[in-house]
Amino acid sequence: MSLEQTINTAIVTAMKEKDKVALDSLRAVKSQILLLKTEAKGAEVSAEQEIAILQRMIKQRKDSYQQFVAQNRTDLAEVEEAQMKVIEKFLPAQLSQEELETEIKKIIAEVGAESMKDLGKVMGAASKALSGKSDGKSISEMVRKLLS
Repeated sequence: MSLEQTINTAIVTAMKEKDKVALDSLRAVKSQILLLKTEAKGAEVSAEQEIAILQRMIKQRKDSYQQFVAQNRTDLAEVEEAQMKVIEKFLPAQLSQEELETEIKKIIAEVGAESMKDLGKVMGAASKALSGKSDGKSISEMVRKLLS
């Protein structure tokens, strides 16, 4: 079942349960998928594109959450955090720090990187290989840590 079908099913469930936060979050995801379909002019949306949409939406909510916390707006921060949790359910399982480190060590060995000069090569390969399994910030931090 595609992400769009899964989201549609989840929307119906959220309506039945009268879960406003989940409903708002799921409708936002559906909206982004429909926008992508419109831009692609009817072409199928790939799984990678769907994952990218979800990751982008989570990143937006994390940024908003941090801004609201900094401004002592806990009411708005709680909404963002709740929406983040709903959207995260539709992402593939994220790698733990240990798993991420293991995967990046393999990539560093494959690329033959030895120092920070090879950061670009490693980041390119790691971003492709770990797409959807970890966010770019975590990948970048781990690569920098292992190369330094």
